[in-house]
Amino acid sequence: MKQREKRSGITLVLTGEGKGKSSSAFGTAFRAAGWKMQVLVIQFIKGKWKTGEQQAASRFDTIEWHALGDGFTWDTHNPEQDIQTSREIWTFCQQKIRSHQYVLVVLDEINYCCKYGWISGQEIADFIQQEKPSWMHLILTGQGAPAELIDIADTVTEMRKIKHAFEQGINAEQGIEF
Repeated sequence: MKQREKRSGITLVLTGEGKGKSSSAFGTAFRAAGWKMQVLVIQFIKGKWKTGEQQAASRFDTIEWHALGDGFTWDTHNPEQDIQTSREIWTFCQQKIRSHQYVLVVLDEINYCCKYGWISGQEIADFIQQEKPSWMHLILTGQGAPAELIDIADTVTEMRKIKHAFEQGINAEQGIEF
């Protein structure tokens, strides 16, 4: 593994309405863990919902995983609580990034928080530009990535939905969706 001083930290934004944003980020997390890199995953939306990714990550001593959200907040009945939870998670993210413990940090679903106006894209972009270590890799996922994050990212991928099984009446399937 490259020494920190020789690594160019990449900021990736995975956005769009298609499936695969989180899956892509988690694939990268497992790739980094395979190289024995310290990985941190923080999920903004998913809460106590069990996922295969989180169960697989528990088998790696180099992956730290936090599912801190209140659940699928686009169906919310308490937007004030969602804003407060998102702000608390964002503060937690900042503390973890400042710790300099991790080579790769995944902020899963953070873009939704920007899309809903709970955290500003400019605030996140400023933090990344000012405080993310130059050697740290960072992945931000979710629909609605704000222009400020797209502008500062090194790599941006937009997932485009062509069709989805849910539209054909097929509910989320274990091993595929979670």
